[in-house]
Amino acid sequence: MYKQNLHTHTKYCDGLDKPEEVVIAACEKGFKSVGFSMHSFLRSCSVPSEKIEAYKNEIAVLRKKYAGTIDVYCGLEREMRDNAEISDFDYVIGALHYFRIEENFVDFDIDSEGVRKVIEQYFNGDGMEYARAYYQDLAQLPRYGNFDIIAHFDLITKHCEREAFFDLSSKEYQRFAVEAAEKLAGKIPYFELNTGAMARGYRTTPYPDIFLIKELKRLGFGAVISTDCHDKRNLDYGYEEAEMLLKKCGFKERFVLTKNGFEGIEI
Repeated sequence: MYKQNLHTHTKYCDGLDKPEEVVIAACEKGFKSVGFSMHSFLRSCSVPSEKIEAYKNEIAVLRKKYAGTIDVYCGLEREMRDNAEISDFDYVIGALHYFRIEENFVDFDIDSEGVRKVIEQYFNGDGMEYARAYYQDLAQLPRYGNFDIIAHFDLITKHCEREAFFDLSSKEYQRFAVEAAEKLAGKIPYFELNTGAMARGYRTTPYPDIFLIKELKRLGFGAVISTDCHDKRNLDYGYEEAEMLLKKCGFKERFVLTKNGFEGIEI
């Protein structure tokens, strides 16, 4: 199995480890390559430009140091409405963690009690309206930059296995998700099958849900396996399960980043 993780966080933002600690762990786990994806903006780690430069410089040092052993890539997970420059990264993951409501950034990638408060305060207690707003926002990603990968497509389902903020099986909810996917099709080439919420105990299956994976395949998106790693121990968490799920949904290949760009490999 070709192991690669492009959604990896370190102490430069909200991860636990130094970049070199992650590279060493990736080598020990048999990875062919690893990519770092510092957050450009997040409530817990709003990042000044000088820190981004230090991050890029450190990854460049590691790329050279470990050349011939493992390929190291420098990426960015950029919040949709952030204005961080993205042209000089190896790849960019487009993400949505916030609503922009009037002059406020409203974070919804929080604990379940926090999500409940967001729904009550901003959506009149209507979880389905919350879901609709999220997918309407997500569909706007291409307006904000040329992204390679869509992060955790249905992030708002993070806590839904434990608390039903809205009905995941309803036609209304699924229509919102599919409409967003249709608007993004042909504009962002890849989505990630993301096991990060599994590693942290929020979900028992990867993002996105299986109905959405099938729709993304129908629409021509390529799939990238990601562990959304914040702890080097989880670099390959659920990797085999994720690949099996892609096969179950009809995918014949998944994509990895190489020195020649993204390339499909058979699964």
